[in-house]
Amino acid sequence: MESISVFDIFKIGVGPSSSHTMGPWRAAQRFIKVLAESGAFASTVRVRTELFGSLAKTGHGHGTDLAIILGLSGEDPVTCEVNGLHDRVSEVVQRGRLALAGSRPIEFDRDADLVFHMNRALPFHANGLTFTALLENGQRVSETYYSVGGGFVVQENEKATGSRAAVLKYHTERAEDIVRHTREHALTIPQMMLANEHAWNHDENITAGLLFIWQNMLACIHRGCHTDGTLPGGLNVTRRAKGIHDRLTGSQGLAAIKRVLDGADFEHAHPVRRSGSGAEIDRWCEAIRSSATDFSRTLRWVSTFALAVNEENAAFGRVVTAPTNGAAGVIPAVMMYAWCFLDLSRYQGVLPGTSVRESAIIDFMLTAGEIGSLFKKGATISAAMGGCQAEIGVSSAMAAAGLTQLLGGSVGQVLMAAEIAMEHHLGMTCDPIGGLVQVPCIERNTMGAMKAITAANIALDSDPTKARVSLDSVIKTMWTTAQDMQTKYKETSEGGLAIHVSVGISEC
Repeated sequence: MESISVFDIFKIGVGPSSSHTMGPWRAAQRFIKVLAESGAFASTVRVRTELFGSLAKTGHGHGTDLAIILGLSGEDPVTCEVNGLHDRVSEVVQRGRLALAGSRPIEFDRDADLVFHMNRALPFHANGLTFTALLENGQRVSETYYSVGGGFVVQENEKATGSRAAVLKYHTERAEDIVRHTREHALTIPQMMLANEHAWNHDENITAGLLFIWQNMLACIHRGCHTDGTLPGGLNVTRRAKGIHDRLTGSQGLAAIKRVLDGADFEHAHPVRRSGSGAEIDRWCEAIRSSATDFSRTLRWVSTFALAVNEENAAFGRVVTAPTNGAAGVIPAVMMYAWCFLDLSRYQGVLPGTSVRESAIIDFMLTAGEIGSLFKKGATISAAMGGCQAEIGVSSAMAAAGLTQLLGGSVGQVLMAAEIAMEHHLGMTCDPIGGLVQVPCIERNTMGAMKAITAANIALDSDPTKARVSLDSVIKTMWTTAQDMQTKYKETSEGGLAIHVSVGISEC
C-alpha cells in the first residue's frame, strides 16, 4: 500500500508532459544515481536510451528526447533555467558530447543513443524506457524504468520504500476510507490530510511548501497571460491567453486595474507581504477581480487562466503537475477563480499563521491531493494507460473537490463533487495531434475547469446520501473503461483527432 503525499501529486517541473517529459527526466537522474552507487559512473563512456510504447510514439512531440538529454546532463526540472532549454540540448547534439551529471564528458549521438521503438511496448506499462551504460572495460549496466503518470517513476516489481512506505495516521485506498476516518474522528478532509502529512513534515514546512506551489501556479498563469506568439512543434498554434487577457482588461477593466495599481484599497484589504514580482502578481490578481463585472467575464477569466497555464506547458515552461502536466491548467484555473472571485473572508483553514485566502488555498490543495491519490491507487493518472479521462478527468475531479471544500461542503458533498466531475469525463480519449500537448489538450483544460465548478455547485445543492453513484464506483468504472479502451486512443497519436486532422507534420 503506497503512501502518497500532497507533494507527490503537486510537483514543480517543466512541460509539456509529466509522463513523457518529467518522468523520463527523473528516470535519467535515477540511472545516474545507480551508476554512482555501483561505482560505474567514473568508467562510463556512453549511455544508450531505448523508449518503448507511448514514450516512443509521441516522445518527440512531448519532449522526451530533450528531457533525457537534460536529465543525463545533470539538470533538474525544478531548478533548471527554462529559457534557452532547446539551445542547450542542441549544443549537446551538435558537439556530439554530453557531460554526464554535469561532470563526466561522454560521447553522445542522438540517432544512435536515443532509440525510439515505435512498434514495441514493455508489458508492465505503456511508458517504458531502458538505460544502458557502456563502461571502459566493455561491460554494461542496464536499468528499466516506467513513467506511470504525474511524474511518478517506478521499476517493475519495485516495492514501496522510504517516504512511499511511510505509515500514515489515516491510510486511505478508497473514498469509503475517507468517510470512515472523518466520521469516526470528526475531521474534515484537510484535517485528515494534514495529520497524514505529518508523517513526512511539520506544519511550518507544509505551509511553506504548499504556498510555494501556489506561487508557482500564479507565476505560470501570469506568464501565460502576458506572452503571445506561436507554440513550438510545427502545429503553428497561436497562443490565445494574452489576447483574451488584454481584451478583458480593456476599457472598463483597464480603469479598474489602474485604480488597483494606484493602490486604492488594496494594501488595506490584502497586505502585500512579498516584494518584486510577487507584489506585482498580487496587485494583478486584485485587478482581475475588479475587472470581472459580470458572470460572462468571470467565465472568460476562468478559461483564460487554464489556457495560460497550458500554453506555458506546451512551450516547455515551468508548471505544476496537477496531477499531470497535460492537465496542469484545470486546478490552477479553479484555484484562481476562488482566489479572485469568491468571498473567502470567513473561511477557517487547518494551518495557523496564514491569511484567510492562503489558508483556503492550502485546504484546497490538501483536499484535491487526496482525491488525486485515490485515482492513482485505484485506477491511473496516465493518459498512456487510461486516455484523457485519466488526466483532464482526474484533475477536474480534484478541482471540484477542492472548490466544494472552500465553499463549505460536507465530506459527502466534497466526494460527490469529485464523482460528478469524473462521471462526465468517462471514456475521454487521448489523441494529441502531431504528438504535441496542444490540440486538443490546451482547450480541454478549460472544459475541465468549467466542469469542476459546475460539479461543485451541483454537489452543494445535493444530498450525498441520495446519490446513485459513489466516487469509488466511478474510479472503478474509469479503470475498467481504460482497460477496454483501444490502445490507439491512449496517447499514441494513432487515433481520433490525431489522424483526422491534416496538420502537415508527422510524429509517428
